[in-house]
Amino acid sequence: MFEKVNPSHPDKVADRIAGAIVDLAYAGSAGGFVAGMPKVAVEVLLGHGLCTCIIETSLGRKELPQAEIEHAVRRIGGDSLDVRLLITEQDRHLAENQQGAVRCGDNGIFKGCAMTSEQKLLTAIVKSLYESKPHDGKFIIDGAWLTLCQSNMADCEIEDFRSRTLIPMLNGHRKDNWGERWNPLGYWTGGTGVDCGATNRKLGSDMGDAVTGGGLHGKDLSKADVSVNIVCHMKAQTAGCNVEACCAIGDEAVTLRYGDGRTETMPFADIVEQARLYILTQCDGSFEHLAEWGLIR
Repeated sequence: MFEKVNPSHPDKVADRIAGAIVDLAYAGSAGGFVAGMPKVAVEVLLGHGLCTCIIETSLGRKELPQAEIEHAVRRIGGDSLDVRLLITEQDRHLAENQQGAVRCGDNGIFKGCAMTSEQKLLTAIVKSLYESKPHDGKFIIDGAWLTLCQSNMADCEIEDFRSRTLIPMLNGHRKDNWGERWNPLGYWTGGTGVDCGATNRKLGSDMGDAVTGGGLHGKDLSKADVSVNIVCHMKAQTAGCNVEACCAIGDEAVTLRYGDGRTETMPFADIVEQARLYILTQCDGSFEHLAEWGLIR
């Protein structure tokens, strides 16, 4: 059983905006994404014409200019948004934690899980549909049953997608008696004019069975919520078993515990670098692109 939302769902729009602001922070830091690690944490709430962003950062106004933030918000969320920003300096104690070494920037427990065939199939269906219908949508797979809620989609378009794309994809998985239902309440429009969105509210879609407590979006790589989650996910795909970890603020190393009984202790600096390479290679070097589909992509 798995739910996937597409990048135009209001919660994902909030995640994408938060990711774009993190991208701006890296672009404004010395060395950029290659060498720099600015400290930034972003929360976004939007809906009904209003977008509020709260940004804690180590960067100054020149490195993270308000005009560029507003441009990113409207590019992703719509030109008509009223943008309200609160940009504040990172807490001094948190900033001092990062001086002189790459240390864990927060506390948390984390888990990576190998992606299931259900998760892969539903993600492929949603991505294929999104190519032609880049509008708000959310989808569920439960064994051989699909629930597809796609906004701005007429009955004739549904039937065309079913015959041309969906049925061949389902036949490839060789399950008998596939069941499906489209838009149980009928035609709908969706989007941020109908619903509100908030950062990190669709972690089930992004992480599947690996959801613990930490949010994946709107933070730099010093935050374990981002880097340790990514590394646990990567390790789980290779190992084929769950990979768990916990850490506390200030830790310079993190121990990963594998479902097969192994342990692996990694310097936090290495975890940050592996997470950076994942974003570089799997997400086009962009936290915004990470936010579009999450780790189950």
